[in-house]
Amino acid sequence: MNYEKAKEFLKQYKTIAVYGFSKNPEKLAHSIPVFLKSRGYNIIGINPQKFEVNGIPVYTKLEDVAETIEILNVFRPSEYCLDVAKEAVERKNKRGDIKVIWLQEGIVNEEARKLAEENGIEFIQDTCIYKVYHML
Repeated sequence: MNYEKAKEFLKQYKTIAVYGFSKNPEKLAHSIPVFLKSRGYNIIGINPQKFEVNGIPVYTKLEDVAETIEILNVFRPSEYCLDVAKEAVERKNKRGDIKVIWLQEGIVNEEARKLAEENGIEFIQDTCIYKVYHML
């Protein structure tokens, strides 16, 4: 992983949609986005269940998010990431807004990487956004 590139993304982009955001405070898919919000990032959740946590709105689908998304941070098992990338590419083609797909540590999907990069979306995988933030 090119950590310098990842750090630049966190410096440059401030709106992060979290695919797989959890309402369970014991899960990293909850605590990391809440932490990033406390550091000034605009956090948007995506989860099939609609809820709101700590002022973070949660949408049921990526396509429903009204705000402009810069980073799509993914907390989903590796085998689901190609479908997530397909949704992101479809959205980018319609809205032009997703700049980076960022798969959390332990999540890897080469097909998703290839699809994203072929469609002009930067791609990071197997990298914890929280750890990269602490490198800034």
